[in-house]
Amino acid sequence: MPATSTLHPILSLPFVDRTRRNHGLEHATLTLLAQKVHGLKMAGRSTPNGFYLYGSVSTEAVTEAAHEALRRMKNGETSLAVHPNCGTSFVTAGVAAACAAYLGFFGANDWRARWERLPFVAILTTLALIFAQPLGLALQRDFTTSGDMRGLEIVSVQRRGRGGLVTHFVATRG
Repeated sequence: MPATSTLHPILSLPFVDRTRRNHGLEHATLTLLAQKVHGLKMAGRSTPNGFYLYGSVSTEAVTEAAHEALRRMKNGETSLAVHPNCGTSFVTAGVAAACAAYLGFFGANDWRARWERLPFVAILTTLALIFAQPLGLALQRDFTTSGDMRGLEIVSVQRRGRGGLVTHFVATRG
């Protein structure tokens, strides 16, 4: 039985489902912004009520990209929900590398033994990072994001500035 079937009751909880859909819309919005704004440096964070975007970009650009992303996803471009620079992928890579290092150093009880194993651990962690890339994308696709925008709509896009950090909140409902 696939893991998504086992976790379906949790993934179907309204606040989880809304967060996953907003996470997918956040990724799609970031993807479209990156195509239009050269050298874009942004990050995002999703909630059940929408998503935050952190980075210097105009409110008009965020609004346009969010609406276009929603339209395109509703028209079937659900793959926009998965983004290679998502925290899910970074955490997956970190956990995989940490587990590989732990296994590689297991039983090395002194500094000399650890030093001697270092090349082996480097190979293990490199392999873990390589295998973590597709795993992180799969985890996004199946658990942390959703490309299904059924009934989701954008309510507003608000600019919120704190100091030098430009923040936008894209509020959604549905």
